[in-house]
Amino acid sequence: MLTGVVHDAVAKAEATREAAVRRFTALYATSPVGIALAGPDGVIVEANSALGSFLGHKPDDLRGRKLTDLCFSDRDASRLRSGLDDLEDSDGEPYRQRVQLAHADDAPVYADITLAALPGDTPGVTFPVLMVMDANEVHELQETLRHQSVHDPLTGLSNSSRFHTMLENALRPTSHGKIALIYLDIDGFKVINDGLGAGIGDKILREIARKLRDVFTTHEALVARLSGDGFAILLRGQLSAGEVIALVERALEDLAEPIYFDDHGVGVSASVGIVVRDAAEGGPEDLQRAAEIALHRAKEAGKAQWMLFDPELDARDRARYRLGAEIAGALEHGEFTLVYHPTVELGAAGGIAAVNAGLRWNHREQGELEAEDFFPLAETTGMTIPLGKWLLTESLAAAARWHERYGGAAPDVCISLPGRLAIDPDLVRLIKEQLDKHELPASALRLCTDPRSITDPRGEVLESLSVLSDLGAKMVLTVTGSADLELIPQHDLAVRVVMLAGSVVEALAEDEPDPAAVRHLEQLITRARELDLRIGAQGVRDERHAERLRAYGVIAGRGPFVLESATDDEVDELIERLKG
Repeated sequence: MLTGVVHDAVAKAEATREAAVRRFTALYATSPVGIALAGPDGVIVEANSALGSFLGHKPDDLRGRKLTDLCFSDRDASRLRSGLDDLEDSDGEPYRQRVQLAHADDAPVYADITLAALPGDTPGVTFPVLMVMDANEVHELQETLRHQSVHDPLTGLSNSSRFHTMLENALRPTSHGKIALIYLDIDGFKVINDGLGAGIGDKILREIARKLRDVFTTHEALVARLSGDGFAILLRGQLSAGEVIALVERALEDLAEPIYFDDHGVGVSASVGIVVRDAAEGGPEDLQRAAEIALHRAKEAGKAQWMLFDPELDARDRARYRLGAEIAGALEHGEFTLVYHPTVELGAAGGIAAVNAGLRWNHREQGELEAEDFFPLAETTGMTIPLGKWLLTESLAAAARWHERYGGAAPDVCISLPGRLAIDPDLVRLIKEQLDKHELPASALRLCTDPRSITDPRGEVLESLSVLSDLGAKMVLTVTGSADLELIPQHDLAVRVVMLAGSVVEALAEDEPDPAAVRHLEQLITRARELDLRIGAQGVRDERHAERLRAYGVIAGRGPFVLESATDDEVDELIERLKG
């Protein structure tokens, strides 16, 4: 009976084991996952059809090969070997990794592999099993997403994010050798976009990127697009400023070569800032700031050129830029005052005709600063409109005081409007409000302009001046030659006063005036009289100079012969003196 029970139990166990083997075999054979069974030595003893199909082999051809032989590279084989070692030491914990396996076509294929251990027939013996899933599509998608995240979609260059990451890596404290940072901006790219369309603009940007890639190929070059028309190049290694400059000049030459689209041959110019220094000297912020300053200096110098960062110039620029940043606070704290440049009638009985109003900054640390010291900075920081409005309101208030005190002997106030203020839509309203507030006639205001403003292609400045002229303000035009004078009839300007400037005035200050300059002056005065204009001159040096100009028909002058500049009180004294 006992023997019968044992036989029955053994039969049942055998049946259960055979059923389990059949289920495993069916799963193994039909699984879409590639599977390779190996012996304890890592040699493949069985491979399913999914693995053979994935690697381009018949399953039988894979038997007898080591698992590590399936890898495409030594690096991947090392990873797999490491996984097999871990399998023995990790109590059966699976090992997972993405590797490249070798296809029969000698091409790599990406696979997500899992290594697991199957128990052997005797205790302590394990059989490794390799499971393989196709990861090519996932890898390609991840690579595509990674590429898109670090590259500019239009040009294919590195984008700003990748560039700054690479820059930080290049400036690690342990870095050696030199590093060069080049910032490049395309000059007037907006003209191309607006004139030829954004589509052509995009094509030009792609061509610019190609040309930059072709030029910068050495010194581990990284070329990136940082903004719409802004590019950056990073160079590393043993290099000199001369080598970098040579590459930049070659790039500028290539960019100037026309790029043809249909019938349009478009060449571009660029402004370039260059910094070359030791890689271990300072961080990325300092390097980028230096490149930006050099680029800004190249633009200020006229564009279409490069500038190498100069630490001494940088120190001076820092002081200038700090000054520009302080303008708003200085205006609020009352650090600006008016300064006047009087224009007086020439001759013994001459009175003060007008005062040109300007700004002076009483800086807390640097003392008195004239307009030329800070007004260009105001243009950069957008403070010209607030400064111009303050100048306008304070000048008209001063004119009102003089009119109340001196009546007909009071001078007109003449203001050169900053370009941005001249086209401000609130300008006319502001002037009218101030004239009404001070009960001041519009004729007490003179608006000084120059040929550059008159010939502005958009005509906005001229339009504003014409409206103010209609209100009664006087237009004064500065002229240096006959062409300037002809702008008056050409544009039908309501100009009644012209101020001569430049060589035609300076010539009469010399002991022996240049005959050609004298003839030119005579021609100007003759033409001005034909146009029924009053004629003044600026830059009058002394009484003899003034007398010579008066002899040729100039009726008023401004310059050192009276006062180079004057405060409110000094204008009062001058009015009293000339009036007396």
